[in-house]
Amino acid sequence: MRGTLSGLTTRGRCLLAAGLAAAVCSVVLNERDLLRVSAFVVALPLLVCFLTAVAKVGLHAERRITPPRVQVGGRAEVAIHIRSTGRLLPGGLLVQDGVPYALGGKPRFVIEHLPRHTGTQLRYTVHPMLRGIQQLGPLKATITDPFGLAEFERELAHVSRLIVVPRVVRLGGVPGGSGLGSGDDGSVRLNAGQGEDDAIVRPYRQGDDLRKVHWRSTAKRDEMMVRVEERPWRGGTTILLDHRVAAHRGSGATASLEWAISFAASVCLHLHRHGHRIRLVTESGHQLVGDSGDGTHHDNVVLDALAALQPTTQREIDCRSDPAGGQELIAVIGAATPESLGNLVRHRTRSSRNLAVLLDVSAWQSGEEPPADHHGALALLRNAGWGVAVATPGAPMSRIWASLCRTGLNRDDSMIAGAGQ
Repeated sequence: MRGTLSGLTTRGRCLLAAGLAAAVCSVVLNERDLLRVSAFVVALPLLVCFLTAVAKVGLHAERRITPPRVQVGGRAEVAIHIRSTGRLLPGGLLVQDGVPYALGGKPRFVIEHLPRHTGTQLRYTVHPMLRGIQQLGPLKATITDPFGLAEFERELAHVSRLIVVPRVVRLGGVPGGSGLGSGDDGSVRLNAGQGEDDAIVRPYRQGDDLRKVHWRSTAKRDEMMVRVEERPWRGGTTILLDHRVAAHRGSGATASLEWAISFAASVCLHLHRHGHRIRLVTESGHQLVGDSGDGTHHDNVVLDALAALQPTTQREIDCRSDPAGGQELIAVIGAATPESLGNLVRHRTRSSRNLAVLLDVSAWQSGEEPPADHHGALALLRNAGWGVAVATPGAPMSRIWASLCRTGLNRDDSMIAGAGQ
C-alpha cells in the first residue's frame, strides 16, 4: 500500500487531503451528506492510484539501433516499439530514453493513447561526436491516469550498446614494395639484380603444373624441381599505435590521440583491402588485433578494438622486443624523447622496412602547457634509416599518407643504389 500511494501526484495528494478534511468536518458538524462526498473524494485518488499501478505491468518495449556501429560524426537511428500486454491501458505515457551526453540530449515522447494490439513506434537519431562504446538506456516510462492523480515510473527496456568507431579516411597508394613481410624490403629483393638465383624451388609433386618447372634447378640437381610462387601482396604489416596520455595533447574529439587512432584505423583498413596481413599493436608491443593467418579478419575487428581503446598512463615507449616480429612496421607516434624512441629503434634493423608518422603535438596543445619538441625524435628516426612523415592537425590524412609512401620509395631507391655499389 505504501508503494502504491507513493505514486500519487501533487494533485492526487491535495484531493486526498481535502477528502480527509471534509470527513473530519462532517463528523464535527454532523453532516452525513458531506461525509458521503468526502468518502468519494478520498476513494477517487486511491482507486485511480491502484488502477494505474496495475496498468503499469502491462507494457513491453524493444529498442533497435541502425546501424549498431557508426563512425564519429556519423548518424544512427534508434527505433523503439512499445506495446501493451496487460488488460488495463494507461491514460498517458511519458517515455524517456537514457542517452549519454556524447550522443546528444535525452529524447522525450508523450503518448496520449497506446493501441492495444499494434502498439506505437518511436524514432530519434543520435550524432556521436566521441569515440567509444556508448550505452543507450535504460528506457523509462512515466505512466499517468487521465485525471493526473497518480503516476508511476517503470523501466521498459535495458541498455543497448552503440559502437562509435574512429573516423576512417580514404587513402591512396601503398609504400613501394610494401607488404612483402619480414627482413629486407620487397622492392630491394625484387630489384637488386639477383635474377633467377633468388627463385624458391621444391621437388615436383604429383599434380603440379608443368609450367612451373624450374629447368635450371632441375638440370643442376638432376631432379624435377618446381618454382614456389611468392605472393608479395600477402605479406605482413604491423601498425604500432602510441596511445600514451603523456604523448598526446588536446581533449575531446580534436585531441591528437583521436587523430592518431583515426589515422591508424584508416591505414589498417587501407592496407587490408590491398591484401596485406595486418597486425595492430601498442607502443608496449601489446597486440590489439592479430591476423588469423589467412588475411580473412573483418575490418570491424580493427574498428571495434580502436573504439574501445583507452589511453594508458605509461610514460615511455617500452618495447622489450621487436613489436613487428620481423614484419614491416608503420608506427604512429606522439611526443617522444630520443631516449624513449631508442627502445623501439634498437629492435629494428636498417634492412627492415620502418616507417613512422610523427605527430607534432605542439600544434594540438594549449598555451598553458610547455611546448613539445619533436625535432630530436625526428632526427633519431631518420638517422636510423626510418621513413618519417610529420603530422599536424591541419594537414589531411591522405596527404600525410602520400608523404609517407614517398619516403618509402626514396628509402628503397637509396638501398638499391647501395646494393649496386
